[in-house]
Amino acid sequence: MAEKLLDLHGVSLAFGGLRVVTELDLHVDQGEIVSVIGPNGAGKTTLFNLITGIYRPDTGTIMLGERNLVGLQPHQITRLGIARTFQTLRLFLNLSVRENVMAAAYGRTKAGILRSMLRTPGMRREEEEIRRQAEEHLSFFGERLKGYRWDQPAYSLSYANRRRLEIARAMATGAKMLLLDEPAAGMNPVETHEITELIARLRDEGGYTILVIEHDMHVVEGISNRVIALDHGVKIVEGSFERVATDPKVVEAYLGTKAASTK
Repeated sequence: MAEKLLDLHGVSLAFGGLRVVTELDLHVDQGEIVSVIGPNGAGKTTLFNLITGIYRPDTGTIMLGERNLVGLQPHQITRLGIARTFQTLRLFLNLSVRENVMAAAYGRTKAGILRSMLRTPGMRREEEEIRRQAEEHLSFFGERLKGYRWDQPAYSLSYANRRRLEIARAMATGAKMLLLDEPAAGMNPVETHEITELIARLRDEGGYTILVIEHDMHVVEGISNRVIALDHGVKIVEGSFERVATDPKVVEAYLGTKAASTK
């Protein structure tokens, strides 16, 4: 049996009278890539917001190993080892590529305000280590984010490379689990193929456990150990890509009752 890294049990959330997640059970094993699919409004991004502490569930537990994340602040959850990217890119566009990645590591530094103002030797050593780690994370992406690009402002990057930079920044938090929100959104077929290979490398070479939201079924098929389908905050099916993609409940959620009945 693989060890569960993330485990949600009985998680529910409502905004006023609108229930957006209902009695959700979900787990991600160590070293696994799990994809979450579903039509718009299915509760996928809400799921990420619950895991990362932006929303607090009305009921249920969210366990990272032996630690219950419910009630913790987002920065506390990040320090425990969960980092995310967003459906809409959130980079510091006027900072350099290297500085964007370095910024993610400052939350784990020990130098306080006074030591930073005085530029003490210890503070400078710590900053140099952060710089070295940032360059190491960027090097993971090969020529796409290497060398001369490190000093370029983030706004100068192509859309696909901005996506890569956001993933590099998530890596720099010291994460052991990455939550990727539609990493292939807006990409052309070549870029989509490259991001699919990248996600697999993050698991196989980077050692990350990954929970990903994705609409592109070619990406989902190419990376997933398991697929979970949501509809209106309810898990409707879970299993292999082949099982989930052909399940009548999934077809109905995406295309309607008539399409499911002719499947």
